[in-house]
Amino acid sequence: MKTRIFAIGLVTALAGPALAGSLEPPAPEPAAPVAPPPPAPVQTFGGDWTGGYAGLQLGYGDVDGSGDADGDDILYGAHVGYRYDFGTFVLGGELDYDFADIDLNGAADVDSVARLKLQAGYDFGRTLGYFTAGVADLDTSIGSETGEFYGIGVAYQINDRYTVGAELLEHSFDDIDGSGVDADATTLTVRGSIRF
Repeated sequence: MKTRIFAIGLVTALAGPALAGSLEPPAPEPAAPVAPPPPAPVQTFGGDWTGGYAGLQLGYGDVDGSGDADGDDILYGAHVGYRYDFGTFVLGGELDYDFADIDLNGAADVDSVARLKLQAGYDFGRTLGYFTAGVADLDTSIGSETGEFYGIGVAYQINDRYTVGAELLEHSFDDIDGSGVDADATTLTVRGSIRF
């Protein structure tokens, strides 16, 4: 009897662990969730106006001279400049030249105007609004004269390389080449520039 109890106990002790679980291998533990990769950075531009630029302009000039020496016509030309962006304040300088053929009622013809500009503006991001002023040299059929001008402008970044804009300028020229003819001129131009 003791032998039989011993045999049953031995079989139970040996078979217990084998019957305790399943014969299939344990399931693997689930992998920890993997964070998705960060999105690719979006290429943005705008808001930085530092650098050189050059371009072309097309516009309209209206000249009010002494007596009946008045006239208006189309202007076209080119410009080159440099701006520095201090954050929200932008300061720059520009040289531009416009060709013209404005007949002042037979008193004279305006052939061209060259300007040396100082610009001070506010950085709105892709848009720059600015004031400009400086000296201008007017070339006419009766001679040339240096005067002053002031005005406003706006430029908009189409992308990181190209900008478009517009300028409205008021000019004043006294006693053109000693002729006694004074002239005030208003110009409005649209501009396209390449930044470099």
